[in-house]
Parts: sequence; C-alpha cells; structure tokens
Amino acid sequence: MDNAVGSLTQFQKSLIIGTILGDGYLRILPRSKNALLEINHSYNQKEYVDWKYRLLKDVSASAPKIRKGNGNRIAYRFYTRQLEGLSKLYRMFYRNGKKIIPDELNLDVVSLAVWYMDDGSRCRSSDVYLNSQQFDVSDQKRLIAVLRKMNLETSLNRDKNYFRLRFKKSSLSRLRELLADAVIPSMKYKIEL
Repeated sequence: MDNAVGSLTQFQKSLIIGTILGDGYLRILPRSKNALLEINHSYNQKEYVDWKYRLLKDVSASAPKIRKGNGNRIAYRFYTRQLEGLSKLYRMFYRNGKKIIPDELNLDVVSLAVWYMDDGSRCRSSDVYLNSQQFDVSDQKRLIAVLRKMNLETSLNRDKNYFRLRFKKSSLSRLRELLADAVIPSMKYKIEL
C-alpha cells in the first residue's frame, strides 16, 4: 500500500467512511487526542471482519478477537490505533458524540459497498434498503442527495417508528452494477436481486 506510517490511503479512507455510515464507530478515549475506529460484527460475519482487518492491518492495534456479547451474541471485532486521520473523520461525522451526515460528504464505490455490506438488506418483494435508522430525517435527506450524485434514487421508508432509505426499483440495476465487483463473496447474497 502507498501508505506512510500511521496515515490512511484513499482506499482505507473510503472503507472507513463506509464503515462509519454503517456499523462502525469512531471514538476518542479519555486523555487521548486522536480517534480510533472499532469494527464489531457478529461472528457469523467473520470473513467480512477479516477482510476489513486485512485492508486496515497497518493501522490496527491488534487482530480481530471473539467477544461474548449480551445474551447469546458472539461478536468478532478489532480496533485501529489512534490516528490523526481518524480524528479528522471524527470531527466530520460526529457532533456532541452523535453520528451525523456532514454536508460535504461524497461517496465512492468503495464507501458505498462497505456501507451496503454493513447496513444493506433486501426483502422478499425485492425491495432493497439501507438501514439508516441511526440517522435523523434531515441527515437521511442529505444521504438521498449524496446517493443521487451516484445516479441512485432512494426515498425515506418508515420502518416501525424510524425511517430508513429504500432504493427505487429504477435504481436497482445501477446499484447492482456499482456493487458487483466491490462486494466480497460472503456478502454477495445482499445484492442478488
């Protein structure tokens, strides 16, 4: 990788942005000046976590480990080291400790694919969603505008008490085209429409 010690390549930044939009989170530990990234998925997604780790290994604190969670959940996770590049992303994506969507957000295929692998889902009726319920409606409207720049049309869809993004049927072939080579084998089931 074209990586100086402790800095992020463009590919790594894209992977991290997709992870922030999805299941990952950045945090700054007490008495620390730089942020770290935690990647934490179900052990059933071990191949996916290992893939992320391979791509972030040079900025990671240690290899992924199994962790027993609440109830019967078995998690598989790792952390990066604390880095200034992650602190910049923290300042961009967090306000008062809460994830937000920055006005200046742009996605590329890598960040979209990682976000989709984290939070994408499909239903029997061939509806395809991004489970973006963690963001408020105004942030989700920003996400709709960002996806439109990639020629992907989405709308807000009520999921019980929250909203998420639903891809319009007219955009599904475009979504499949964008993700076809970027989604890893163990996550292909999410794009087989």
